[in-house]
Amino acid sequence: MIYRLYRLVAALGWPMAWLVLQVRVARGKEDPRRLAERFGRTREARPTGRLFWFHGASVGESLSLLPLIRALLERDPALNILVTTGTVTSAEILKARLPARAQHRFVPVDCPQAVARFLDHWRPDLGVWVESEFWPNLILGAERRAIPLALINARLSARSARRWRRAGFAFRALLGRFDKIFAQSEEALARLTRLGAGPARHLGNLKYAADPLPVKEALVHDSAARLRDRPVWMAASTHPGEEEIVAAAHREIAKDHPALLTVLAPRHPNRGDSVARLLERRGLNFARRSRGEMPTQETDIWLIDTIGELGTFFRLAPVVLVGGSLVPHGGHNLLEPAQFGAAILTGPHMENFTEIMARLRDADAVRPVRADDLAASVSALLRAPEEREALARRARAAAAAERKIVDLLVEELLELDKARRPASDVAGTEASAKNREAGDARA
Repeated sequence: MIYRLYRLVAALGWPMAWLVLQVRVARGKEDPRRLAERFGRTREARPTGRLFWFHGASVGESLSLLPLIRALLERDPALNILVTTGTVTSAEILKARLPARAQHRFVPVDCPQAVARFLDHWRPDLGVWVESEFWPNLILGAERRAIPLALINARLSARSARRWRRAGFAFRALLGRFDKIFAQSEEALARLTRLGAGPARHLGNLKYAADPLPVKEALVHDSAARLRDRPVWMAASTHPGEEEIVAAAHREIAKDHPALLTVLAPRHPNRGDSVARLLERRGLNFARRSRGEMPTQETDIWLIDTIGELGTFFRLAPVVLVGGSLVPHGGHNLLEPAQFGAAILTGPHMENFTEIMARLRDADAVRPVRADDLAASVSALLRAPEEREALARRARAAAAAERKIVDLLVEELLELDKARRPASDVAGTEASAKNREAGDARA
């Protein structure tokens, strides 16, 4: 009854969805050239053969999928992949990094009309949802079309668990639509189980298997030559409220390290103008990467308001603060800077990454800080290269753990797909895979 009511309200709110999306376009949160995708429309034909559909909310979820997508495509040369997300940043990154036979589309708004158009056009053979974004009409629409569903790398913060607990039966009913659920941690598994996720299991955390972020080697080389022996640190994936803290910390750190360069990368590059205005008010000299500006000896802050360049700057900065953690946002993925050998700092708000945070903390591979001691912590690490490098080595070792999760999930997803397919279709796919393996062996 609850979801029937939700479906009715969503259907009646169909005209409002257009207005909301226009506001998001004005704020740079939607791609106006691809707005039709949000209503389930596309000019692209569905690829022939089998199609697996993956959905993740944004950048972190979609990047964690890349090794899994490649492994599935290698196992089945006739398979195609569709990935949906809801953010412009994730769309730009996936456009550059998805392999052949995989494509990205924006997820449709959760109105029955858009959902039906999307599902009836793409007709996925398997739906795979990542982490914690649940759209009822999309999930229930897939179930009505007998599309098997899996929820992988599922996470549920304590706050979200409390909210869903109040929903009671409604959330249990939604979880019950998934044929398989794999939690990213034992903690998430316990919360999901308490909320009624009967088939849930914990195999590992897919984020441990994510590829290192791409690096622009020419930019690294040019930047290193310009920076020479300047002390450098980075605040990555920051959110509103954190840039003020970082700007104040820069002035304090510079008292001990006069040639300091702070690299500041907002989580959402479209906030570049507002962050630039803040730095101007603070009287700081800054260069904007989106304008092609490079730092000079007088530059205090290098503002990285671009997409897809975090890996490059993780290579340049020996100390990295992971943003979204000094304000109550829930943090971001610590493993990304860890893979580049950075000494990592985080604020107190890491609710979205509790398992990874606990693992790095247990390995003495991360330094928790508060806003009022950020400057002192950065300054101390810049003064102590041996301590900094030891912290970075432990972080890199922790980031290399649990790579087996990709192979385990491949088997689970193929098993779920196989269980819903005619025996003749399964036999044909397996024969094709064996022929490919034999050809590879001969080569």
